Amino acid sequence: MEDKTGRIQAEGDSTETAASRRAFLRGAGSLAVAGAVCPFSGARATSASLPRPAELAKGITPDSRGPSRGIVETFDGPHQGGILTPLQNHTCFVVFDLVTEDGPSVVRLLKLWTEAARRLSRGQTVASVDGNPDRPPADSGDAVGLGPARLTLTFGFGPGLFEKDGHDRYGLRARRPAELIDLPHFNGDQLAPGNTGGDLSVQACADDPQVAFHAVRQLARIADGTAQLRWIQNGYNAQFAAEDTPRNLMGFKDGTQNPVSARPDQVHAVAGGKSFRPGSADKVVWVGSEGPEWMRGGSYMVARRIRIFLEHWDRTDLSFQEEVFGRRKQSGAPLTGKGEFDPIDLDAVDKDGNPIIAENAHVRLASAAANGGAEILRRGYSYNDGLSFVAERWPPWRQGLQYDAGLFFVCYQRDPRTGFVQIYDKMSKLDLVNQYATHVGSGLFACPPGTGTKPSSFIGEALFKDVSLKSVAATPASVPAPGASSTGKTASY
Repeated sequence: MEDKTGRIQAEGDSTETAASRRAFLRGAGSLAVAGAVCPFSGARATSASLPRPAELAKGITPDSRGPSRGIVETFDGPHQGGILTPLQNHTCFVVFDLVTEDGPSVVRLLKLWTEAARRLSRGQTVASVDGNPDRPPADSGDAVGLGPARLTLTFGFGPGLFEKDGHDRYGLRARRPAELIDLPHFNGDQLAPGNTGGDLSVQACADDPQVAFHAVRQLARIADGTAQLRWIQNGYNAQFAAEDTPRNLMGFKDGTQNPVSARPDQVHAVAGGKSFRPGSADKVVWVGSEGPEWMRGGSYMVARRIRIFLEHWDRTDLSFQEEVFGRRKQSGAPLTGKGEFDPIDLDAVDKDGNPIIAENAHVRLASAAANGGAEILRRGYSYNDGLSFVAERWPPWRQGLQYDAGLFFVCYQRDPRTGFVQIYDKMSKLDLVNQYATHVGSGLFACPPGTGTKPSSFIGEALFKDVSLKSVAATPASVPAPGASSTGKTASY
């Protein structure tokens, strides 16, 4: 049953529970994405900036009810889910390398993934389970009974789908968008090959970590013989009360500002006497007529694994922590204001004429006001992967086992060249946060538009329209899509 927000209530919910969830969704459903403190930080969708339903006013928050297990985020639509969807509590991001040279097999994989995603987002098993004891089950079964938990699956295409090592693998090189660049090496990057690059990406987000991992696990099994796992990153967002902005692992509020804001008239920053307000989704996120037809309504995703040296940060004086960010740690207010949502005044100076928000403060360098109006939609998660050996690149240059924890930063934009690259190039050289953070993983992916309303459509379908795909002879590990030639050199879609 579909509710007024476009989400579907899974069967089996009690009337009382379903009504309670619908009441919550009336507050959260209209929220595109709440803002982030800065591009380094991830966005968190909460109802903090919206009129809250009566139940929230009484102190009943999503975290006091447990995960929203019965809520379905509709998979099909003009845009992919997981971009403007209110942020879920958990993510499992996975990147694949294609291991086939057969173009039709890639199409077949995308068709299978799309149908699987439709089922998984409804809380179903990835395929019907027949219970045959002589065959492996069609689904691993570890998410049975957990419900959809607001699962979204967002698919992306890396540069390797179009060409690899100068080779036009599938006949798609001419369709590689100019925006799908090879990201430059930024100052301070220490990228590990095992957490960088890849041909296909899938980000599963859900309010239950097992639901997210289960989805990725099923898609990986479907891909066997066509694509193999390259790297994976789990992340989480703490379940703060709905009226509060969550905090990142550095203890600062994370979600104060972002384009596509629930406060479209809110001034984010003041610089040179000019006020800067958040941009719209059409301006910041979705590819328009400037892009290739197959990408219109899609977006470009940059994913960065950012390790934070928490041991170093935890020994830093509070006053310097606040200078690094340009905000008060307790309230989240900018150093030039009193409240969390006060605009960042980049013109303000102290009695000696020095900027109150330092020239290399994080919020200044991240602001659209300091980057020619450039904006990105931030949608990141914290991560904690235990301990690992590391040598710090700033004083006191400690070496040894330290927390392998930080931020899995994800952002979306119409063009990464005028979005993430323009913003982060300056930040990588000047940002005070660099004393505590190092980028150790990276990827850029073209996320095509949604599947629309046709039940037979699949993710990225327009990319393959009227393309003669290179084909190779079928093998058990490389089976062409239905209707494709198994012996010819090309197959047209």
